[in-house]
Amino acid sequence: MTHKELYQELNYVNHSREKRHYYAQLVINQPTLIPLLLDILFMTTDKISARAAWVLEFLCKEHLEYFLPYLDVFLSRIHQVTIDSALRPCAKICEYTADAYFGSAPHPVKKILQPQHKEAIIEACFDWLITEQKVAVKAYAMHILFLFGKETDWIHPELKIILERDFNHQSAAFKARSRHILKKI
Repeated sequence: MTHKELYQELNYVNHSREKRHYYAQLVINQPTLIPLLLDILFMTTDKISARAAWVLEFLCKEHLEYFLPYLDVFLSRIHQVTIDSALRPCAKICEYTADAYFGSAPHPVKKILQPQHKEAIIEACFDWLITEQKVAVKAYAMHILFLFGKETDWIHPELKIILERDFNHQSAAFKARSRHILKKI
């Protein structure tokens, strides 16, 4: 499948689980499509980029290991994503990566995740927390930062400052997740 063909196929992706699963399976069966999917994801002014993000998120949920060879590309360009409906799945992919890295089960991400990857994820998460983003992106960022704070001592104090500062100005969902994270810290 060519870039143009994949782009056309993404027109049929919607929020339904069935469609996201179908197209994620298509990519899982043809992993050579992952770079094309990333190219479309980073067409940041095109609304189809969000659909690429939805498929990539579903792929990562099912088979994060297929995505890992492209982690450098993804993290080097993640700051370019600004469309809300694309940003949420990108944050979720970062959360899948952090969960696998800090999880007790063996996972390839434990060998692949390098300091520069961690730094890029941490930087993106702090950016999402201090800018105007939807609550889901902020919630994922809080969780990710909490996890990375387990091995990097400066993260929890900085996270705590941001959460306490923004607590009264955010939504009920933000407050609930903040309370949960603050208790853990």
